[in-house]
Amino acid sequence: MASRTAPDSLRLVQDLVNTLDIETGEDALTDDGGLGAFLRDHEVPAGRGGVTAPGEQREALGELRELREALREVCLAHTAGAAVPEPAARTLERLFAAAPLVLDVRPDGGAALRPAAGLGGVAYLTALVAAGIAAAVADRTWSRLKACEAHDCRWVFYDKSPAGRSRWCTMAVCGSRAKMRTYRARRAESE
Repeated sequence: MASRTAPDSLRLVQDLVNTLDIETGEDALTDDGGLGAFLRDHEVPAGRGGVTAPGEQREALGELRELREALREVCLAHTAGAAVPEPAARTLERLFAAAPLVLDVRPDGGAALRPAAGLGGVAYLTALVAAGIAAAVADRTWSRLKACEAHDCRWVFYDKSPAGRSRWCTMAVCGSRAKMRTYRARRAESE
């Protein structure tokens, strides 16, 4: 599946949402060891909110999937130029509230948001997502992270087009399919 890679601040969001391939149903988080691998690959430390026991893994997986799908809804809203659906907004508010951030002031005078001390596992990852979104809102890139309009795709991509109006993850596949469906529908109406 083609994807246009997001800037660093949004790469984690893109990676998380794209753990589910809607077309095939393959979920990288539920593969054997997938949740742990995803957390390790994104350098998420253990700690409060860490994932160790099977019950904790089920709960963490549930939270991470909930986060993933709420973020997908936001990306779909970006694609449509529409408001974020209320349920997705409430879900993100609840998950972000459980993953606090602190402002880290650096010696050079710069500052950045980072996960609060003691967070680990899904809470830490959720805080990283929130910090990335905050940075992307500040640099006006957040609304360019979109989900493919194709109902059987929904892959998240970064819209690098000058006008910011891309609707599909790739014109060669999803865009072409959509245009062909539209063409066939018009042709059937005229017959």
